[in-house]
Amino acid sequence: MSRKRAFHEAPLPLFPEEDEATGSALPDRLPSYIADHRKRLRSRFSEGGAAAMPDYELLELVLFRAIPRQDVKPLARRLLDAFGDLNRVITAPPPRLMEIPGVGEAVVQDLKILEAVAQRLARARVMHRPVLSSWNALLDYCHTAMAHRETEQFRVLFLDRKNVVIADEEQARGTVDHVPVYPREVVKRALELNASALILVHNHPSGDPTPSEADISMTQQVQEAAQILGITLHDHLIIGKERELSFRAQGYL
Repeated sequence: MSRKRAFHEAPLPLFPEEDEATGSALPDRLPSYIADHRKRLRSRFSEGGAAAMPDYELLELVLFRAIPRQDVKPLARRLLDAFGDLNRVITAPPPRLMEIPGVGEAVVQDLKILEAVAQRLARARVMHRPVLSSWNALLDYCHTAMAHRETEQFRVLFLDRKNVVIADEEQARGTVDHVPVYPREVVKRALELNASALILVHNHPSGDPTPSEADISMTQQVQEAAQILGITLHDHLIIGKERELSFRAQGYL
């Protein structure tokens, strides 16, 4: 009598599983030199954390899950060569990531999950906290969420009477150098949330946070509309790739 397969055993595949990074059949087991390399990286991370690890090694750790049985060091190098640093790799748009040889849907998904987690962590340090006591955290969050976007995004932080952030909302998305903003809609939303103050935030994909004439004009329009209803515009932040510009600090407000 033949032995029956246990109910919990997975059926054997009819065809060899493929590695998305190469499109070739996966080996039955990980070659020893790759297994040893992965073990060493994981041990270094466990013992010393990320501080002593360069970007390409951290990226390798991230890629291990998506590409379980292949040397991912070459792919990590290609990604960093294409985008510049780990931050830009993680925040790169999926279509651009897919242009890199060896990147498939699993890699893109893992990178986007990591990006979402980073944004959630940064946002948690800002929401429901007074702005004045968490200003650096606010800047960190804005850079994490917006600095490496390839198109403009306009966000509004809504504050209560104690300057505690009660909402953070994306109002509009635009092109590489323009985003449509409607002051009436911004103020209307502030009233709906019973907000007492606002902070405007948008990014410049060019990397240069210097405000345009359109940025200055729009900010003045929002300020005038808000003042009529007793709402304060605290600041307008423009996020560049390496630094930000504050309208309040630069005397525009």
